[in-house]
Amino acid sequence: MRILFLAICLTAMACPVFSQELYVNTEPASNMATSSLGMRIENQGFFSPTYKNRSTIEAMYGVSRHLMVHGSVYMSDYYSNNQHFDGGSVYAKYRFLSIDTVQQHFRGAAFVKLASINNPVPNQEITLEGDNSGLQSGVVFTQLLHKLAISGSAGYIRAFDNAGGHALPEFQARNAIAYTLSAGYLLLPRHYRDYSQTNMNLYVELLGKTNPGHVQSYLDVAPAVQFIFNSLCRLDFSYRAPLYNAMERNSKNMYLVRLEYNFFNL
Repeated sequence: MRILFLAICLTAMACPVFSQELYVNTEPASNMATSSLGMRIENQGFFSPTYKNRSTIEAMYGVSRHLMVHGSVYMSDYYSNNQHFDGGSVYAKYRFLSIDTVQQHFRGAAFVKLASINNPVPNQEITLEGDNSGLQSGVVFTQLLHKLAISGSAGYIRAFDNAGGHALPEFQARNAIAYTLSAGYLLLPRHYRDYSQTNMNLYVELLGKTNPGHVQSYLDVAPAVQFIFNSLCRLDFSYRAPLYNAMERNSKNMYLVRLEYNFFNL
């Protein structure tokens, strides 16, 4: 019984210990706990040349220790004067590698995302977060080193014609390569007493994309701060700005605010 109680305590403490892997703009290789449900509401947007914003509602579920799935719906005024339903996407991630030691681990996962969007396609960037219909697949690897977590990903995106008769123009790229590098640091608490302590994580993420065969690419930096309350509720703030940009897109100079709540052991 004492061993079982100790295992439960360590499992609970593991949530805040690894909280610095909960990146704001990217997904880590780690998965949610089995039979756990996460609900997110998110708003992101830009202020120039006029204020535009997009809201996302997302549900995440841990199917097993290896597999988790997401479902998202989007609403924005990016392509109209008023807010309207953009479409939706589904995402799945399979963790195929886990190397665990004390306060360290290295994990690898493969992911796939499918989106159906009903907006026109004026931009050069291919993004499945409300702008393009398409398919994305790739891999992500994450290394935890005590309070620091570093993660990198690379993926291929294939754009389809959008729903509602919005075909991709002939001169637009249909293929893109996306890559990310993220670092997260657990700033608070300095010492753990229990899992109800508020976590504060600082992040810096590099987000890049290029369209092969076209002179179109960008690299953004996205600093972020994150608060986690009682290991259940999470609040994120991020702002991304270009280090280099040669691509027409909505995602330049964009803020992000997100609230997430998790239900464990359903």
